[in-house]
Amino acid sequence: MGRCHFKELSIPMSTKHRLGDLQFAIMKILWEKGQGTVNNVHQSLLSERGLAPTTIATMLKKMEEKGVVAHDVEGRQFIYRPIVQEEDVTRTMVGELVDRLYGGDALAMVSHLLTERDFDEKELAQLKDMIKRKGGEEGSTHVR
Repeated sequence: MGRCHFKELSIPMSTKHRLGDLQFAIMKILWEKGQGTVNNVHQSLLSERGLAPTTIATMLKKMEEKGVVAHDVEGRQFIYRPIVQEEDVTRTMVGELVDRLYGGDALAMVSHLLTERDFDEKELAQLKDMIKRKGGEEGSTHVR
């Protein structure tokens, strides 16, 4: 039983990766494990989602058409692997969230999070440190 390799799609760095909720859940599993069969993904999502293996197989096929996963064949099984980085998908999804909910105003989103979420002192200190570092990169903003 040989291993057959398929040509991966070339995806430009500027491509936006829009994923639905189930697609993102599948990608998280593939990023964590590095690869997986339909059965592997199905078992990982079974208790959370309760979906049929055919649903997972259909979704993986759509995701391959979208250019976010690729597969190899081992025997009669497709072994799927991510071909986009988690950071790229996260960047796209957060950007779309800011655009959709806050009209592109990232400060409004940060203000919302600070108002609506309970941060402990350690988390607030980490946020202040991030802001200081970001200000140092750009040389203009300083937080005390």
